[in-house]
Amino acid sequence: MTIPRKEAGYRPVSDRIYDYSEVEQTLNREDRKLQASRCMDCGIPFCHWSCPLGNKMPEWQDYIYKGDWKKGVEILQETNNFPEFTGRVCPSPCEKSCVLALHEAPVTIRENEVAAIEVAFREGMIKAHLPKRKTGKRVAIIGSGPAGLAAAQQLNRKGHTVTVFEKDHSPGGLLRYGIPNFKLAKRVIDRRLALLIEEGIEFITDTEVGKDISGEELMREYDAVCLAVGAGKPRNITPEGRDLKGIHFAMDFLSQQIRILQKEEPDDTEKISAKGKHVLVIGGGDTGSDCVGTSIRQGALRVMQIEIMPQPPAGHNPATPWPNPFPQILKTSSSHEEGCERRWQLNTLMFRGENGAVREALTEEVHWAKDGSGRFTMTPTGRKEVLKADLVLLALGFVHPVQEGLLNELGVHYDTRGNVAVDRQYHSTVAKVFAAGDAVTGASLVVKAIASGRKTAENIHKALFTR
Repeated sequence: MTIPRKEAGYRPVSDRIYDYSEVEQTLNREDRKLQASRCMDCGIPFCHWSCPLGNKMPEWQDYIYKGDWKKGVEILQETNNFPEFTGRVCPSPCEKSCVLALHEAPVTIRENEVAAIEVAFREGMIKAHLPKRKTGKRVAIIGSGPAGLAAAQQLNRKGHTVTVFEKDHSPGGLLRYGIPNFKLAKRVIDRRLALLIEEGIEFITDTEVGKDISGEELMREYDAVCLAVGAGKPRNITPEGRDLKGIHFAMDFLSQQIRILQKEEPDDTEKISAKGKHVLVIGGGDTGSDCVGTSIRQGALRVMQIEIMPQPPAGHNPATPWPNPFPQILKTSSSHEEGCERRWQLNTLMFRGENGAVREALTEEVHWAKDGSGRFTMTPTGRKEVLKADLVLLALGFVHPVQEGLLNELGVHYDTRGNVAVDRQYHSTVAKVFAAGDAVTGASLVVKAIASGRKTAENIHKALFTR
């Protein structure tokens, strides 16, 4: 209550827009200890309640405050396999539920988390933990995103032989190919992967299960299969002109830039470039923000991000009061600060082009109001506007996992939203087949995927010894 919240902040805009290095800075150790000291002995730690992983914020931060970083990291890792990931990209629902958030100055939990794990890595506290015994059971994990990696590590620690299959060239899934380097440096992923390999987990990359290896073969060779394939089916819009060149899904744009930086993109591949263009990003979420930052770094002439929903209030929203871990408030990312015009309540009606390439988008302002049943409905206002657009990036989220191929071959059932249907034990409708992460929930957070992977691993472990 006597020490103010202090954030590390970002590198200067004038520097960071010319490279893909991480934009977030760090505080020195003494400043970080002071920030950890702001975590009080609350009667009810709502931060713990709001964290999908159930992290013990008061406990590990108290150890950091007292200078015992090793003990603090040990407690942090009891519930979180990868603090170096969540500490960089988590939207920190814990901070939204912090008691100090009542005064809009919560503890810097996320920054404290990444600071703690980085100290631990630097000082050699993080080591590979090999299982003491082997069970003789073999488990296949399909997908190496946060859910797959968490499930793999937990199962390996139980003594099972774990093989992770990844269709891309390098493991990491969404962490590697979906999150820009300026938010999550890929060396951070590689550092953790090296430990997982040392612990005995096998990674088979450039291999799409259901295509390069059949699901039937996997079912024959492994005692259990975990589907951690993510929610890869992008949400689309189909206004007139959708087939014009220069209109792309956001993830195609983002993943290509990451592959270029990793020198994995063939030279003869047609590049999606924002250089010298008017870029229109449709979708106001984090993926859209990532498109903004990447477009600016590629040298876009101008970037505009539009959203069909109303602009949320800044700071506080009475409709989602404390301690709601996901308040509907205005989010301004580091990418937005780099130069982006943002617009709300705009619906895209049509794309127009020249010589087969997009040049502009016709939009219409809409109004949202509750109907008789209390649901929000959209009403066109008739106020139309033409926006210049040489490159359009569709950042509209994802609808469900890709069902064609492996999932259909295995014969798993789907829920009403098209995700893999599972019971409370994360068991699918097919014997031996479990599912975790976005494949089950739909597109969500890295922290939720890790939590799902951990729970699925526990249930697979139990199932292997109760058959």
